Amino acid sequence: MMKCNILAIVIPALLAGTANAAEIYKKDGNKLDLYGKVDVLHFFGKSSGGDDSRVRLGIKGDTQISDQLTGFGRFEWETKTNRNEAENENTNRLAYAGLKIADFGSFDYGRNYGVLYDVNAWTDVLPLYGADSMSQADSYLTGRNRNLLTYRSSDFFGLVDGLNFALQYQVKNTDSNESVSGKFLKNNGDGFGLAANYDIVWGVTLGAGYAKSNRGLTDAQKTISNASGNSAEGWNAGIKYDANNLYLAAMYGETFNITRFGTVNGNHHMTSVANKTENFELVGQYLFDKIGLKPSIAYVQSKGKDLTDSPYPQKQDLVKYVSLGAFYYFNKNLTAVVDYKINLINGNNRFADQYGISRENLVGLGLVYQF
Repeated sequence: MMKCNILAIVIPALLAGTANAAEIYKKDGNKLDLYGKVDVLHFFGKSSGGDDSRVRLGIKGDTQISDQLTGFGRFEWETKTNRNEAENENTNRLAYAGLKIADFGSFDYGRNYGVLYDVNAWTDVLPLYGADSMSQADSYLTGRNRNLLTYRSSDFFGLVDGLNFALQYQVKNTDSNESVSGKFLKNNGDGFGLAANYDIVWGVTLGAGYAKSNRGLTDAQKTISNASGNSAEGWNAGIKYDANNLYLAAMYGETFNITRFGTVNGNHHMTSVANKTENFELVGQYLFDKIGLKPSIAYVQSKGKDLTDSPYPQKQDLVKYVSLGAFYYFNKNLTAVVDYKINLINGNNRFADQYGISRENLVGLGLVYQF
């Protein structure tokens, strides 16, 4: 019974990411929390896989300025540990600061999540895979990106319980923070977005988001990317149910001149951009809280449309797989995970070969220490 009660408290905290943070300082209206995790991961496949372990650390803080005004900030960093000491990848995932004004809401600026991820986060809960149909880092407002000014309101200015919304503006890249020439598809022009979600009743929440940006590319770069038009646009909508140990979530979204695909390795084409994609993610999970086991099943697909590479049909699957996995919670700090990715992209696919799109089934195993 004791283990059951503990798991009922700590599992939602683990899923929330930073809710399990350790408070390291609290004095005179100032608070500082430290959170992080050590992921030891290994993937098994016929021709790919291997170690993909990493360490992630984050700091969250806030300071009470007055009864109505609070300042806050957050920084999150990750490093891969699967290479030698001189070649491990270091990533600044998040770095933003802002002000919260009582019931009016909050403003922040920096490197943060784009508002299209608000709904996509509901399906980004798989043991090892997931949220890779339309969400990409440094791709406008679909995932983590820089130069983001964000306003958020909870409970609609304190007037409607469960109704939350966000407004976001992304400042275009300048010479000081443009990506190097070989990664110009991670640049952006000015853009804006909005998202909203409403917790109706009985554990059901509805949400939607929309974003549009200037691509910020030269004519030559647009030609290289194989996508036309000056704007990048996307929208998504979703629903989730989270009650009685059962979690269900679904998202559908479309992107226009946003989604990157392909690889620059070997003899493959440079990474391209799809003129349009249709994206679908569906997740179901159930927690057996008495034993700390949570099986997970999911379906993820991104279909590219209006593709301009003439040797191939204009409709191609960019991502398509079923995920079968599970979490086992030893306690609030240690979790074992397993995830089997059943790739559904056609095995005899010249388009996938040309662009280096994986068609392989993978099994991933991991042990996660989180604090």
